[in-house]
Amino acid sequence: MLCCGNCGAPIVVGGAFCDKCGGRIDDGRVLQTPLEYAGFWRRVAASMIDGVLMFVVKLIVSTVLILGFHAMKRSGDQISSDASMVVFAADYGVGLVINWLYFALMESSAKQATVGKLALGIQVTDVDHNRISFARASGRYFSKIASAIILMIGFMMAGFTQKKQALHDMMASTLVVVK
Repeated sequence: MLCCGNCGAPIVVGGAFCDKCGGRIDDGRVLQTPLEYAGFWRRVAASMIDGVLMFVVKLIVSTVLILGFHAMKRSGDQISSDASMVVFAADYGVGLVINWLYFALMESSAKQATVGKLALGIQVTDVDHNRISFARASGRYFSKIASAIILMIGFMMAGFTQKKQALHDMMASTLVVVK
């Protein structure tokens, strides 16, 4: 049986990191300092940065959609009374798609992080500390609904779990680590 050279815990053959202390494993030896999981407040700060960035992007997109709608009204085109609801729905739908693509593309990219996470020196990995796929990043994004719907408790779990995982991280089998 192989054991971690840092903490002595048994390790899985072929595993990259010790499950107990997070140290990188190579033939049972720890090659670098233990992995540091990103804490709750660091993740909150990253989310705030991303929130401001997404607000600005969505504000620009909404402005373009609304100005386009008003330009159609002024040009004399016949527009139904439901057109404003269509514009609202389109604005909402486009905002959702932009948000999803931003998080999924950035977290599955070579950087493994959104702008907010990059600013705070954290990144998203799978449980084996590898880059995540676009599909897994998408699953992580949409599973945030579960984290939010239970009074945000799913997000707060990151402050209390051993590997600092929120509910959506557990559902997507991901970790947020300090680079």
